[in-house]
Amino acid sequence: MKNAGIIAEYDPFHAGHAWQIAEARRQGAETVTVCMSGDVTQRGGAALLPPSVRAAAALGCGADLVLSLPNPYACLSAEGFAAAGVAVLSALPALDTLVFGAETPDTAALVKTAKALRAEGFSAALARSLAGGAPFAAARAAAAGEVCPGAGAVLASPNNNLGVEYCKALALQNSHISPLALPRKGAAHGEARPGTEGFASASSLRTLWRQGGAAALEGYVPEAALALYKEAQAAGQDLDERAWGVAVLSRLRGTDAAAFARTRGTAEGLEHLLENALRTAGTLTELYDGMKSKRYAHARLRRYALDAALGYTAALRALPPYVHVLAANERGLALLRGSKKPAGASLARLARENDDCRAAAAAHAAAADLAALCRRAPGPMGGCYTQKPVLVR
Repeated sequence: MKNAGIIAEYDPFHAGHAWQIAEARRQGAETVTVCMSGDVTQRGGAALLPPSVRAAAALGCGADLVLSLPNPYACLSAEGFAAAGVAVLSALPALDTLVFGAETPDTAALVKTAKALRAEGFSAALARSLAGGAPFAAARAAAAGEVCPGAGAVLASPNNNLGVEYCKALALQNSHISPLALPRKGAAHGEARPGTEGFASASSLRTLWRQGGAAALEGYVPEAALALYKEAQAAGQDLDERAWGVAVLSRLRGTDAAAFARTRGTAEGLEHLLENALRTAGTLTELYDGMKSKRYAHARLRRYALDAALGYTAALRALPPYVHVLAANERGLALLRGSKKPAGASLARLARENDDCRAAAAAHAAAADLAALCRRAPGPMGGCYTQKPVLVR
């Protein structure tokens, strides 16, 4: 391994993330490139802090290059999220290894499970499991176990699941990058208490922030990151969750049923679940509760509602068409040479490259503008087109 890549949300960047970067370097990485979610996240919500702050934290804590995972792809399922991140990183010829955390840090086992998801017989096994009424994740794990003994157990853990999707995406895209699973350190996702190494989960840190602001994260995030977070809080750049809820619901109330039907991922009456729940929901929590279904995981309902609010349809290109730089040092900038996709630090310039870039940038801006409005100190429209990258010489 010489040039490592990481796909992450960093919502927020914390000590466990810093450990992963340091471990990649310990195992030989001379540079570390991060493909990081923008203003929205895979859980179907807005990030606690703007991408500029989170990218600066990553750069200050060991990364060399931070690239944007554009908003339309940052709020996809594990499969779509992984495929998009792999596509961005694979555009850089010098990258050779994709590093990621897993509960089962056995790269060979994860690659084998990824092959099971593409094996003959998997689709039929999945259909049988779904017909039996199992939720998608459980049905998928059961089907994988049918075609590859042991694969079901691998898919039972969230980070293993994402790691398998990375391996699958690398294979499907014929990427030159190889996967490398590292032990996932710290608390499990959503756990309130830190893990045995003292690392807290991002979700627990967001809870701490709500209770005590940036200062409450002391001891759980690197000092360089904490300083940035305190500055961001003082400037009102952290998310106002109530404002976010009102803004999303307002968008949805102004959308008609026909538009819901065009939302990407619409299937088996999802648009009707959303339309019906919206009639009485006064908060996003009430909306999601009203959409509950045994068939769909809560996270999918959240993502679907966000897609509908942002007008994301199946017309969006499946993979990001450009490489947008958020932060870099000189070593990181050198990695952009020979990029297979249009690359640069100006989203406005990238949007002028072609129609696909223009459409992806506009979809990204839709989410960025909505999130900017919902900061404690609301920001203007179009900021993602004018935001300067964080550069360290």
